Amino acid sequence: MRRRDFFSATATAAAVSAAHAPTARGAPSPKPVKFVLGCQSGPTTPERLQFFKRHSVEHICGYPEGSREQRRYTVEELLRLRELCEKHGVSLDMVPAPFLTSSHIDREKRGAIMLAQDPERDRDIEDIQESIRACARAGIPAMKYNMSILGVLRTGRTPGRGGSSYSTWRLREARPEKPLTRAGVVNADQFWERITYFLDRVIPVANEYKIRMACHPHDPGVPPEGYQGVQRVLGTVEGLKKFITIQESPYHGLNFCQGTVAEMLQDPGREIFDVIRYFGERGKIFNVHFRNIRGRRDDFQEVYPDEGDVDMVRAAILYRDLGYQYMLMPDHVPHHPDDPGSWQAFAFAYGHIRGIIQALAYIP
Repeated sequence: MRRRDFFSATATAAAVSAAHAPTARGAPSPKPVKFVLGCQSGPTTPERLQFFKRHSVEHICGYPEGSREQRRYTVEELLRLRELCEKHGVSLDMVPAPFLTSSHIDREKRGAIMLAQDPERDRDIEDIQESIRACARAGIPAMKYNMSILGVLRTGRTPGRGGSSYSTWRLREARPEKPLTRAGVVNADQFWERITYFLDRVIPVANEYKIRMACHPHDPGVPPEGYQGVQRVLGTVEGLKKFITIQESPYHGLNFCQGTVAEMLQDPGREIFDVIRYFGERGKIFNVHFRNIRGRRDDFQEVYPDEGDVDMVRAAILYRDLGYQYMLMPDHVPHHPDDPGSWQAFAFAYGHIRGIIQALAYIP
């Protein structure tokens, strides 16, 4: 055990031991934990819902059947999905947009919004608007989405514990297949125009129907000059701060991927807490991808949550103290050849989060 880890573990054990001791008169009581363990892995089938329930996951972002191929959601299919979840004792708290995923634009079938292709993008925006209305009528309070051109960038995998492997990004090793995507050169001003065009037409509908719209940051951030000709404006903390101000609305916020935000920072273990506090105090965190990394901006690995550079217990305490009340969920778990569907890794992550939630009842 490294010296730093020894003292960290000793301090944590002492804190938990003290927390279990009788509370002195006048000592602060722990704040209530409002957030819940969740997950977004799909497809949403009876088998997967049983898997969730076995591991204490009772809140999810679920996937309507065929959601990646269709234009818009209908009330009927969302109600079927909700009824399926409820049959297994699981609450359907969110769905993804029927498109606007994290895929690379060269593989995206519905790319008009991010390509600024008219009149197709107005058609696609109308489909998002109708999907918001369908969510409201089906009793689903939130939708997540991406505003991505480059998708999730990685350079490969590196060895991890127990024979597992970790998804890795090292900018110095990055070699794009092509110098440009089909989007061509997209500078920051153009990217902001496309984001604003979308938000100006979608967030008013979300306001009317009271559906939280949760946008994922760009994963990962790239240098200011861009990558494959694209400047990723949602790949910095300052970019995310600008994003939440484009529409002043309690229904416009972030699918706050803690791992992706950590990837934006030079010293994630120190800096991440100020970022969580900034967006949490403003009520702009609608979902949390509770994952950890080892490394820093332009050079990191996605690791198991208990071995990264971010103190996950401290992060959870901060979400609690900020009054965050939605899902805390795993994301991008490590891979292992004996676990091709990553079910083991997800189960580990569920237990990790569940244990933290239970421990918070004893931590002031």
